[in-house]
Parts: sequence; C-alpha cells; structure tokens
Amino acid sequence: MTQRVFGITGWKNSGKTTLTEKLVATLTARGWRVSTVKHAHHAFDIDKEGTDSFRHRQAGAGEVAIVSGTRWALMHELRGDDEPRLEDILARLSPCDIVLVEGYKREHHLKIEARRREGRNGAPLSSDDPQIVAIAADHPVSGETIPVFDLDDVVTIADFIEKVTGLRKA
Repeated sequence: MTQRVFGITGWKNSGKTTLTEKLVATLTARGWRVSTVKHAHHAFDIDKEGTDSFRHRQAGAGEVAIVSGTRWALMHELRGDDEPRLEDILARLSPCDIVLVEGYKREHHLKIEARRREGRNGAPLSSDDPQIVAIAADHPVSGETIPVFDLDDVVTIADFIEKVTGLRKA
C-alpha cells in the first residue's frame, strides 16, 4: 500500500464510528484530503427499492454508477464472489492525503483501538496485534506499553496519527 492508511478498530459499540467521524472532521479542517473505508459485517444497501439504480441492479447489472452534479457512487454487486481485500478497495480510491479505515481488525496497517467501558465484547485487541499502536478509551487503561488517549481527545489523537503516518507538515 503506497497510501497513508490508518485504522480505527475495536469491538462492536466501542466508539469506532464516532471517533472516525471526529477524526475526519479534524483532519479535513487542518487541510488534509481524507477518504474512508468502512467494513461492515452485515448485509447493507445504500440504494432504495424502486429507484432506477436499484432496478438496474435487480436486473443483473454487476456495477451501477449513480452520477449527479454533487456526488457520484459506484455500487458493485459481488453475486457470489469473495469480498474484496482491503488493498483492492484502497486501489480504487482517488488520491488523498490519508485513508482512515474503520474496522478490518485483522489487516496489517497501523491502527488505534477504540474501547468503551460499556459495550465490551471481547478481550483487548492490542495484546494480539502489533499493528495497534495506540488505544483510545473512555475509561482508565493500565498495563499497556502503547500510548493511551482519552476517546474524546480527538485533537491529540489526530496529532498522533499525523505523526505516525508521516502526514504532519514540516
């Protein structure tokens, strides 16, 4: 991967999406072009039944692009194929300064682990993943050898991400 990629990982309800959203807002306010990739463990649909594009997909189109003067989207139907690898998705993105990746616990890019006292679904991920380089938690965390940030301290977390990815301007 030649892009700057940084992940936000954690168990369900750990605060990943909120942290990602705040990081996007903070980094774009600093002038960076930010893209995101969100991994979903469930079926999802960004289209609505009855729309023309939905009808195209229902008819069997493998890819459907929806284009307007304000945005465009490309939907790709897997139709039984394997889920694409993260690197394949990253290769499809337009150039940007950094890609924030939400989810993808098992991929090999630098990550921060989000933790909430409520919603703990499993053991800490950092003990088994050397790519987790920091923790963002809403409760005290002890016994870690990597930096621990307050989950709501987005400015400091963004500073850390700029530093570890080499994004920070000289």
